[in-house]
Amino acid sequence: MATFEVKGGLSLRGEIVPQGAKNEALQVLCAVLLTEDKVTVENVPDILDVNSMIELLAEMGVAVEKISNTAYSFEAKTINFEYLQTPQFRKKATGLRGSIMFVGPLLARFGKAFAPKPGGDKIGRRRLDTHFIGFQNLGATFEYDPTTHFYRVEAPNLKGKYMLLDEASVTGTANIIMAAVLAEGITTVYNAACEPYIQQLCRMLVRMGAKIQGIGSNLLTVEGVERLSGTSHRILPDMIEVGSFIGMAAMTQSEITIKDVSVNDLGIIPAQFKRLGINLEIRGDDIFVPVQESYEIESFIDGSIMTIADAPWPGLTPDLLSVFLVVATQAKGSVLIHQKMFESRLFFVDKLIDMGAQIILCDPHRATVIGHNNKIKLKATIMTSPDIRAGVALLIAAMSAKGTSIIHNIDQIDRGYTRIDERLNALGAQINRKNDV
Repeated sequence: MATFEVKGGLSLRGEIVPQGAKNEALQVLCAVLLTEDKVTVENVPDILDVNSMIELLAEMGVAVEKISNTAYSFEAKTINFEYLQTPQFRKKATGLRGSIMFVGPLLARFGKAFAPKPGGDKIGRRRLDTHFIGFQNLGATFEYDPTTHFYRVEAPNLKGKYMLLDEASVTGTANIIMAAVLAEGITTVYNAACEPYIQQLCRMLVRMGAKIQGIGSNLLTVEGVERLSGTSHRILPDMIEVGSFIGMAAMTQSEITIKDVSVNDLGIIPAQFKRLGINLEIRGDDIFVPVQESYEIESFIDGSIMTIADAPWPGLTPDLLSVFLVVATQAKGSVLIHQKMFESRLFFVDKLIDMGAQIILCDPHRATVIGHNNKIKLKATIMTSPDIRAGVALLIAAMSAKGTSIIHNIDQIDRGYTRIDERLNALGAQINRKNDV
């Protein structure tokens, strides 16, 4: 595993362009399985999880052509179902949580699918019930082998149905939509996730010939069609990278312009950073973050402590709470960070406490941060990245700290951020990548 050696206390300056959105990429790459025609996808992020997805598609029998560093074409004329039942597929797919979204399109087009219980970040329980209940509603049956953790799903003839999802799961919604577009009749999905990435998937499917109404809402109506055709699709900028760069600029007292962010798809992210006292300017489709010597957390109107919590879209994405937490450590004032969706995502705060941050971990879901107001800098330390989002939060902490920090297990960061060290070094950071022998 590789390691970052990070020299802290440096200010950055310049422009940076966010990568394509990881979460959208994983969805639309699965959607190429819905047609035998060529599908071209642009702005594909060069990160471990997405590259693993593309490798899996190729090994399944999809013809993959790399057009440029960020563009690919896919032709899924035939699928090797024997490969889907091999230990090799099981091992690769288990390490990639997005692999569960192969099931919807394979079920819709071929009437059967196989999937191992997926892995991904160790951030608590991430149920698959929404996916499989949705498939069952459409007429599918599934078997689960607890000894191999392997699912077999079959449905000779999917039929549309009304369903109320038990949770607004993003991947669950995507999987059900991809199954429903080729089902017989009309499928109505209530309490659907409506993130921009789901909207992007729906628009892509409509261009392929699907009939979907209610895009952007939590009530989707899908009228099944007989077949879908090819299309071209461009992935949105990654809102998580955009938020990470805003927090990084504030924490390191830097002046950064984040280019081409698709402002209209950021939701309340900019407003939430302003609640921490961070100045930022929307300039067309760019965000400019000026140098700030200090930033002060707002209070609620009644004077109570500010709370920043995650929620289904259009609420704040849970993927940014780690960044908000670390940025608050140098703010003036206090804030309660409430991570509602995952019970293990705040456990990385012990590393920040070791660096001198004032944080009270109330329980697995809540942490109170008392900011230093940039009067007491964090101390450099040695730490290990537990997951993608905590990893980048620790990188931000290390960049602001006094001295040189070591971050182990940066493969976790590479899963979600394209060459983050090279791109930040171009702005003035000093991040040295060392590959463990």
